[in-house]
Amino acid sequence: MTSTQSSEARRIVVGTDGSPSSVTAVEWAARQAELTGATLEVLMTWEWPANYGWSLALPSDYDPQGDTETLLDRAMAPVRAAHPTVPVEPTVLEGHPAPVLVKASHGADLLVVGSRGHGEFAGMLLGSVSEHCVANAHCPVVVVRDHE
Repeated sequence: MTSTQSSEARRIVVGTDGSPSSVTAVEWAARQAELTGATLEVLMTWEWPANYGWSLALPSDYDPQGDTETLLDRAMAPVRAAHPTVPVEPTVLEGHPAPVLVKASHGADLLVVGSRGHGEFAGMLLGSVSEHCVANAHCPVVVVRDHE
């Protein structure tokens, strides 16, 4: 690391959707942030339900942004407890996770995503979001598989 790099803020971006592989990815990213002194930006996205031309009856209190923020805050509690020295920035954005994560990778030192395996053979393949990130991110990408 050069003296210029050491004076710059380091940032690791990790995407989560609450799946086991994404939880494992967040844990891995938190350990890496702790080792490198980086800030951990944990990203969760949401999208409006597709209606295909039909009007959807949504509850009057439907708040996908707020609901996702609450879900992310709850998911981050154990990470903050296990890694109290790591600065954590939870971020909730509207949109499909693949392009949102690629955009967030601008200026990041590392992008970390989980991979959803579907059995012994298919499990060797990357999920669509992971594959998109590996092919398009603006920084190195780590794909973390769940231990199961």
